[in-house]
Amino acid sequence: MRRRIGKFKNGAASFYVVAFSTLILVIIAASFATAIVAEITRSSNDDLSQSAYDAALAGVEDAKLAFSNYKSCADGEYPDNLSSGADITCQDIMYWVNHPDCDMVAHILGRIAKDESGEVLVEETTSMNGSSANNMNQAYTCTMLQMSLDDYRATLSSSNPYRVLKAELEDVDASQIVAVRVNWYSDREGTTRSYTNLTNVGSNKFRATFQPLSVTKASVPPTLAVQLIQTAQNFTIEQVNSASDGDTTDRAMVYLVPTDNATAAATSQKSYSGVYNGEDNVVTASQLVSTNDHIKDVPYAVYCPNNPTSEYACSALLQLPSPIGGTRSNDTFVFVVSLPYAQPDTDFSLEFICADGAPCNEVAGGEADSETVAKMNGMQIMIDSTGRANDLYRRVEVRLESADNNFAYPFYTIQLLGKDGSGTSLKKNLTVTTEYGL
Repeated sequence: MRRRIGKFKNGAASFYVVAFSTLILVIIAASFATAIVAEITRSSNDDLSQSAYDAALAGVEDAKLAFSNYKSCADGEYPDNLSSGADITCQDIMYWVNHPDCDMVAHILGRIAKDESGEVLVEETTSMNGSSANNMNQAYTCTMLQMSLDDYRATLSSSNPYRVLKAELEDVDASQIVAVRVNWYSDREGTTRSYTNLTNVGSNKFRATFQPLSVTKASVPPTLAVQLIQTAQNFTIEQVNSASDGDTTDRAMVYLVPTDNATAAATSQKSYSGVYNGEDNVVTASQLVSTNDHIKDVPYAVYCPNNPTSEYACSALLQLPSPIGGTRSNDTFVFVVSLPYAQPDTDFSLEFICADGAPCNEVAGGEADSETVAKMNGMQIMIDSTGRANDLYRRVEVRLESADNNFAYPFYTIQLLGKDGSGTSLKKNLTVTTEYGL
């Protein structure tokens, strides 16, 4: 009897060992299977996401072509309705631009018929026989062009440290613009930055100091330079080249230096002027006029909170003076935005603020807002494109330059000083020939 009980106990122990070992193996196998399935799912989603992004970019390229077709038709005048013919005409293109919807690009390029709507399939062409197919099930589902925008956006970098742009306003005269708001250093990653290397601030002295060019680590956000060039309807070159005339000027340039010290930005020192008023950074029109006197011209300290909650870290309102000799001209209203230190890279935007009672200030009920942004037309084109791969969607927003804003501009100058500081001349031989070219 005792032997039987002992054999039973030994058998039970073996059973439990085998059972627990099997359970552990099952758990390990299930964990591996779950990890493999999760990795396959993630890889598949990543592939679909990239394919949807590529489809959205295909929509962007089609939108560029559609805009080119629009530009070819823009000089004509066409009725505000579709043509009755089957082919796409300029009348049709102008109608779709003036009545934007998700199918406007597809209509302009004839990807879908006039009386139809829907997505545009993205087809791949094989190199073997030249045939095409939609093997990846890709399409752009909604791609739109927007001509009327609230702001101008661009990026400055060490390779392209300045941007020259002429103001093109929609249904608003340049003389009705009283201020320009400049915003810079946006958070492209979508998270709030903490600026641990902000422009130098003397913590004990409550004043801003400015980074020397010899340092190796650039301050963030960067110092920004904004230059205004304007004239009256009738002007002379002497007026543009001369210093300010009272409270008017044809040119001005401000250097905006960020600081996270509100006290420093609100207090003027010998080396800088504070422009922070407790709510906003405001450079007055008289301060802009004074920048023509380079002996007294100083940078402006702009308060930028260390943990910004808005899209841009820094913002400043520039109140515009009038040009010399009359009303501001639409044809000579120009801004130059640049990086004096050529680093670090920064996004920026410009917004044009209307005077009270100007057309762009009209809101519901006919009342006017004291700071309403004027619409711009022709400075940039915004392309909004949504791509699809299977059931996964990606959306892309692109700004397209409608004109070349990178034309030659004198960014640096050379000053020649003799040993006694009286100056010297620069001599250069020039040869004049009848041959073209260099």
